[in-house]
Amino acid sequence: MCVARFCDQPTAVVCGIGNNGGDGLVCARRLHEKGLLASVCCVDSTRLGGAAAEALEALGRAGVEVSSELHIENASLVVDAIFGVGLSRMPQDRFAEWIDAINESGKRVIAVDVPSGLDADSGVAYAPCVRADLTVTFGLPKQGLLLADGPRVAGEVWVADIGVPTEAYELLGIKVPEWLFGQASTVRL
Repeated sequence: MCVARFCDQPTAVVCGIGNNGGDGLVCARRLHEKGLLASVCCVDSTRLGGAAAEALEALGRAGVEVSSELHIENASLVVDAIFGVGLSRMPQDRFAEWIDAINESGKRVIAVDVPSGLDADSGVAYAPCVRADLTVTFGLPKQGLLLADGPRVAGEVWVADIGVPTEAYELLGIKVPEWLFGQASTVRL
């Protein structure tokens, strides 16, 4: 499941340096294929590793330049892929500057998994925190989207089925409501 499915306008993808940034790079490649990619920016692409680095290489092979500067001015929509579920402190430095710029842009924002700056467990929105119009979260809803500041900064929340069988969740002691993964591959909360 790719967030690009929800994008139908010229879109800027803004990436961090972890797995969430890698998700953003995959999204950028899909947007490029659809002719909807306005720009893709990464806080520091030299720090990407693993699957995120592979996604960066795939973008390069597709002829897409990834900027180390924030370029969202030619986009109607911004995909926020700066931070994901691992964040447990205030964003700082360039990360904070980019979050502030996204919030000040006045553009519609789609967050990948959780808005950047939101603690996925507690729902605490650190300063700064992206204010999303839509958050597409993967697998199961992160509890931080539903607690404390989560509902205020996440906007509408959609849960995207990424193919994890319900039996796998049950082995971990997680009870998945049957309605969550019925006929549709994406469910609104």
